[in-house]
Amino acid sequence: MSTDKVRVLLAKPGLDGHELGAMAVARGLRDAGMEIVYTGLHQTPEQIVSAAIQEDVDVIGTSIYSGAHVGLMRKVMERLKEKGVAGQFLVIVGGAIPLEDVPKLKSLGVAEVFSSRASVEDIARFIKQAVQAASERKGHGQG
Repeated sequence: MSTDKVRVLLAKPGLDGHELGAMAVARGLRDAGMEIVYTGLHQTPEQIVSAAIQEDVDVIGTSIYSGAHVGLMRKVMERLKEKGVAGQFLVIVGGAIPLEDVPKLKSLGVAEVFSSRASVEDIARFIKQAVQAASERKGHGQG
């Protein structure tokens, strides 16, 4: 993992073809100083996890507008466990997600859920704070 720049993998899992929000978040996070790896549309959970491992990212961010967010994120989290990397990545999800599904997603291990109306600034702030806290917990907080 990078010591200076936060590396974020953004993915569009499933059959969802709506990528405008993901592209806006990618640009905003890049402008906030992060490195972005965008995997594109129609990614499987296996592809997302493999890309996160190969790209050595800090964050896995998914954008889901299809309504299949709980099932897709369950599969992503299962693949992380199967690969032995559960807990290695900060996992966030955004999109048109009903409030009643947020606790379900968090119980799967998703760190935060952002509505489609969340500001990129709020997303960037959350990522920076969470990655910094994780780094400090691992003992990498010393200069």
